[in-house]
Amino acid sequence: MPDSNNSDEKKNNRNDRYCMMCRRSESKAGKLISMGEGMCVCADCLQKSMETFENNKDYFLNMMKNLPPETLFQDFSDRLMLTRQNTPKKAEPAPVPEEEKKKEKPKPPMNRVPVPHKIKEALDEYVIGQEHAKKVISVAVYNHYKRINDHDPDLEIQKSNVLMIGPTGSGKTYIVQTLAKLMDVPLAITDATSLTEAGYIGDDVESVLSKLLAAADNDPERAQYGIVFIDEIDKLAKKKNLNQRDVSGEAVQQGLLKLLEGAEVEVPVGASSKNAMVPLETLNTKNILFIVGGAFPDLEKIILQRLNKKAGIGFGSQLSDEYANDKNILSKVTNQDLRDFGMIPEFLGRLPIVCTLESLDEDMLVRILKEPKNAILKQYEKLLNIDGVRLTFEDGALKLIARKALEIDTGARALRALLEQYMLDIMYEIPKDSNIGEVIITEDYINGTGGPGIVMKG
Repeated sequence: MPDSNNSDEKKNNRNDRYCMMCRRSESKAGKLISMGEGMCVCADCLQKSMETFENNKDYFLNMMKNLPPETLFQDFSDRLMLTRQNTPKKAEPAPVPEEEKKKEKPKPPMNRVPVPHKIKEALDEYVIGQEHAKKVISVAVYNHYKRINDHDPDLEIQKSNVLMIGPTGSGKTYIVQTLAKLMDVPLAITDATSLTEAGYIGDDVESVLSKLLAAADNDPERAQYGIVFIDEIDKLAKKKNLNQRDVSGEAVQQGLLKLLEGAEVEVPVGASSKNAMVPLETLNTKNILFIVGGAFPDLEKIILQRLNKKAGIGFGSQLSDEYANDKNILSKVTNQDLRDFGMIPEFLGRLPIVCTLESLDEDMLVRILKEPKNAILKQYEKLLNIDGVRLTFEDGALKLIARKALEIDTGARALRALLEQYMLDIMYEIPKDSNIGEVIITEDYINGTGGPGIVMKG
């Protein structure tokens, strides 16, 4: 009795179609594409043909002009193979001599690095107040790049990583952004809340270097002399009374140690974690300046508790409420206070420079509104000036805006939010009338008891 399976297979083979180029059957190559006149081609060969046509367009166009229509597709596969053989191969790049490979990587010239007082003067144009913080940062950056240019083999200068502590909206990120622009080095700003221990959902610690590499246009030579700013570092504090693994707190502090100290790190290019599909680039963090910052909420209570232990009774003793109303209590922070907050000693040891920022008061907020080089008021004045309208703010209006910003308690960020609110109707209505020449923002308008002053042209 004949085998039914073999007979069905022979029947299928007789009815099967074959690719005119690779001669594979439809059962093996997949659904074939009919080309007419009984010719079929598989998807793989069609793709290869299109690529060959694109790379040799002039050759095929000349061939089609010289051949009659009835023979245009004859022996197409033979012509395709001949074209591939005649296609010139791309020249391989010349090998790099060993002497060139061993050359020292380029370093930023020292004459590009301003002295500390020049750095501070440049920061003064953009950042209002925070005199102590700007001085600390200026010296730290100057010493960091002096260290890079030092070639003394007998004495190695340690890194000067910086820890910035200050309330939200006090200018931590803005100082670093201005600094990177002044120094003309790549800057990566990342949020510590997204970092987790390797192997868990979230960004690995190497992702901060991936952002730095992207900021340097994927140039590892330039990235190795950049600045990394890690914000919200206080969110990495050790969790208290936690019965499960702390994958986004102490574990991340441990993971950041090698980056802060200086090490050869494999960095994923264009991704936040390593995997088989992502290319890796090796970066040396030895010359990268790390600046970490955070608001450290409730750190004031820890400082007050330590200071109040010195309170006593009698002449010369401190009062228990002496520091209760001190707005700049953060300036008295110590390493032990930060350890009590939840930062591990190994992490703090790699951040030798601690910089505290002051809380903003009403006068500082008014100055922030109008004095910096790119002040918020100057931006709105420019926007209305494009429409041919002059914008003026009364002093009382500015003070009232600053007072309202203090109530919101988000620092300088509240100023932009308030101005957007007050300027919305003005920016909407003014372009309707081309005869308006000036708009005056009054205190009554900010209070909601009146409207802005309008002055017509002429």
